[in-house]
Amino acid sequence: MATPLTNEYPTLTLVPPAVAAPILKDESASRKPLNIRTVAGHTNRIAHLARLPHTFRGYQQLGRRWLERYRDDYPLMIASADQGIRDAVGDVAAQTRLKEQRADLRAEYRRHRKVFLGKTAVAAGVVTGGVGFGAVTGSLWLDLATGLGVWGLGAFHGRHRNEAAPTEPSGLLPAAPAIHGSALPIRNEPSAVRESTTVLGEADLVTALVKAGIVSEAQRAETRLVGIIQPAGPGWTATVELPGGMKASSAISRAEELASALRVKKSQVEMRADLSEEGHEGRIVLWVANDANPYGAKKVPSLLLTQQVWDFWRDGVPVGTDARGGRHVLELVWCSILLGGLPDYGKSFLARLVAAAAALDPYMTVHVATGKAGPDWAATKQFAHSYVAGNTPEKILAFMDLLNGLIADMQKIGERLEQLSEESPERCPEGKLTPELAKEWKRGLTLLVVDELQELLDAAAMMKIKTDDDPEGKDRGRSGKDVLVETMARFVRVSRYAGGMGLFITQRPDATSVPTLLREVCRKRASFRVKGAASSRMVLGDDAVAAGAAPHMLLDAQKGVVVLDQGGEDGHVTLKTDFMTIPEFREICLRGRQLRIDAGTLGGFAADYDKKDAAATLPDSLLADCLTVIDADGVGRIRTKKLLEFLITFWPERYQGVAETELQARLRSAGAGGTRKLGPLDGMANPNGYFREQLAAAASK
Repeated sequence: MATPLTNEYPTLTLVPPAVAAPILKDESASRKPLNIRTVAGHTNRIAHLARLPHTFRGYQQLGRRWLERYRDDYPLMIASADQGIRDAVGDVAAQTRLKEQRADLRAEYRRHRKVFLGKTAVAAGVVTGGVGFGAVTGSLWLDLATGLGVWGLGAFHGRHRNEAAPTEPSGLLPAAPAIHGSALPIRNEPSAVRESTTVLGEADLVTALVKAGIVSEAQRAETRLVGIIQPAGPGWTATVELPGGMKASSAISRAEELASALRVKKSQVEMRADLSEEGHEGRIVLWVANDANPYGAKKVPSLLLTQQVWDFWRDGVPVGTDARGGRHVLELVWCSILLGGLPDYGKSFLARLVAAAAALDPYMTVHVATGKAGPDWAATKQFAHSYVAGNTPEKILAFMDLLNGLIADMQKIGERLEQLSEESPERCPEGKLTPELAKEWKRGLTLLVVDELQELLDAAAMMKIKTDDDPEGKDRGRSGKDVLVETMARFVRVSRYAGGMGLFITQRPDATSVPTLLREVCRKRASFRVKGAASSRMVLGDDAVAAGAAPHMLLDAQKGVVVLDQGGEDGHVTLKTDFMTIPEFREICLRGRQLRIDAGTLGGFAADYDKKDAAATLPDSLLADCLTVIDADGVGRIRTKKLLEFLITFWPERYQGVAETELQARLRSAGAGGTRKLGPLDGMANPNGYFREQLAAAASK
């Protein structure tokens, strides 16, 4: 028989249950504890109403903040330096450097404490004086205001916050800033693997190296930092000692994987072997930028734009700025350079900087050859000794003639140096051309600019060129491409000690457009953005890429950023190149023409350039014609374009077909100087042109 479930479910009823009668206690037995509890409860309620716990907590917070500001993380930084000294046992140079850093930190800490205690003493004196004044005067309202102020200050700082900010356990150091701009202090205790961009110290950086596959988990204990992680420009840097037997090149080849482990873009990471006196093959220097594009988007005008004359030999070529703001100069004397990269990323800007520096040196001889006609190099006609543009068979043969002529010219300089070394060896102590000899012979340094190399090579590949070493009757000739590459490489080799140098530019960095023979004789190489590591190696070579040069890691937005391999132990550097427009480059070329006219070094192609009408090139005739049309228009200033239109209208047989640049060159040769800013004119804010008094002054000389 089933047991009734009387105890499991309550009986439903609409009648409320009866309330049990209260149990009466002896009040005398519990009166004293009850009174104590009552008083304590009232006291607690009063304290909460007055927010006394908040006040106590507030002054605790103020005391803690004062202590933090008094220390200002200096003990942590000094402790990190101490740890670095202990880790560098056996490395005297590293220990000396770290001890100097520790001494500087201690000196800064002493100065900081002295200043902070002084400020605290002043503030305490003011408060004590105010309270003391209130106590002496005995003013009730002043005492009340002081008490309320003391209470309110503590209550405000001790109030509960909405955010739940967990306090750090005592004994743990606070976390360092995020990796974007990480700085001291550094937390050195091990941390768990996490997917964030915060590096708390050495353990976290080593964890990133493990995640990137640079070192294994078993090698973690052998991997350490030399010194400390510290700010460096717009980023942070660290020197890493790799495990024994591991080469720096192996770590550098995985820079992209390290960027992923650090949760930054690949363009932010720079890795290179430590080439310092203390460095060795198992140590790398890591630099991580704060921003994805540390070079910025702002264009920096070239320093050459404000120079009237330039010494190429002494000053080199100012090319740009690195990510940390340092200026860099390209030294080309005694070597040649190969420049490659994808189209529209800045090759022409860098090449123009080299040509502009050469233009402003009146003792330099410049030869220009480009595989494609266009405006990029047209301005060099003003001062170039040779100029070849195009890729037709006739142009290829003209370029070959130019190369052979340069090789013969370099050999003549070599013969003169050989003779001079026998007669006066002190005048060429290294067997090279010197600046003094260059000016004396008025044919100093020689620069060959070859642009659109891929176009010249493609056109030459479809030709056969007969050479002197071909067997008679065996073939019509050799491949024009092979002959062209060999001839360019020969020029680089024979011209080095004679002051010759080449600038070779290609837009298609592959095996066909960058022959190994030509690349290997170019000591310096530069590459803008390319698509992959293979293209980087085509331009810069295997050694440079293994050392960390990575133009293939540049971003699409980083136009104008170039990886420049200086050759030798100088290593490579990544730069934002200076900017120069085609009109600005033209002005420099016109200036270079005038400099050569004054120095008596203008010759070759530039000397015969645009002699279409002998009468129009005579200075007196040209200036007189310009003054005539200006007076006919009744103005005191005129734009170059309008001046040329008037000249063509008055004397079409003289000036028809003359370009603005040609007119400017002729006026400069006539002594009128360059164009000037005219102010508001013809609806333009500030166009370039000529003033009447400027032309009249030149005509009166």
